[in-house]
Amino acid sequence: MNIPISLTLLRIVAIPFVILFYLLPFSWAHPVAAVIFLLAGLTDWLDGYLARALSQTTKLGAFLDPVADKLLVTMALVIVLGKGDLPFLSIPIAIIIGREIAISALREWMAEIGKRVGVKVTYIAKVKTVVQMLAVILLLWYYPGVNPLVKWFGPILLWIAAALTLWSMGIYLRAAWPDLTLSKEKE
Repeated sequence: MNIPISLTLLRIVAIPFVILFYLLPFSWAHPVAAVIFLLAGLTDWLDGYLARALSQTTKLGAFLDPVADKLLVTMALVIVLGKGDLPFLSIPIAIIIGREIAISALREWMAEIGKRVGVKVTYIAKVKTVVQMLAVILLLWYYPGVNPLVKWFGPILLWIAAALTLWSMGIYLRAAWPDLTLSKEKE
């Protein structure tokens, strides 16, 4: 156990608190959920930075970090959709969650055949992550009667994140395509 792994675990522990505050029936609860999500999201950057700076990269950390990220974002998107205030978000949310599942499976398969480097994180994926995190923060902050900018910027950013999600998925699939289409006899 080291500091970066502790921060990653903290991100996982934050998930029930985001959900709890989001579901509370108080006007201040959604902003609190959004702030918890923001702080948890910042630990993603911090744990990676510290792991490299302190030479504390581990296999456990490499495994837990993306799991924590995906759990945090997926749970936040599911509760936002489940609340029913913004039902038109089901398409971008399905795209984002579906992409995460597909790319995780692709990375696992590529690692299995010894070609993990072929599906490294791209610049577009990093931009997608920033836009997606901003969108989720605004969506968590939203409640009926809130500032109209919060109501519309969150969904707009989520649709942009969904488009970037498809773009980055295309990049990953293109990089892996030669291996995906290789016949069994040629392996």
